[in-house]
Amino acid sequence: MSQQTENSMRKIFLSKVVLNMGVGKSGDPIEIGKKTLIQITGKKPNPRNAKKSQRDWGVRKGEPIGVAVTVRNNDAIELLKRLLVAKDNKINARSIDNEGNVSFGIKEHIDIPGIKYDPQIGILGLEVSIALARSGFNIRLRSQDKSKVGKNHRISKDDASKFFTENFGVQIV
Repeated sequence: MSQQTENSMRKIFLSKVVLNMGVGKSGDPIEIGKKTLIQITGKKPNPRNAKKSQRDWGVRKGEPIGVAVTVRNNDAIELLKRLLVAKDNKINARSIDNEGNVSFGIKEHIDIPGIKYDPQIGILGLEVSIALARSGFNIRLRSQDKSKVGKNHRISKDDASKFFTENFGVQIV
């Protein structure tokens, strides 16, 4: 009687959660965005610079127009639980891409549990991007002997949906 065990290399885990806030112009709005992301995550956010100049909008190339923060490990799991509560534990099926990554937006940051309204900040929206991974995915990122992740080892839409349903109780609509 041999017992079938699950392959540990096939186990999906949460790689990272990235919160992005595009504020559109540098200066005071960037500082407000930074304060908001610190309030949500407790981590230090990084500015995101404009890639091109947009004359009509008054944006110059290299000027900071957004802020983002990346959260990993256990902090990412706790943050994701709070973010999903803000979305009523529902993810649109179209939010999941073919690589198993998930992205959605939150219109008002005060919907996130534990965040209080601050009149100096106001109400801001943000984008959330979630990257899932399996053991061995760093093969495509390493500096020496890079390689592709095999077709059978990639994370499909169905795999990602199943992961979120089982681990976070999320309903895919």
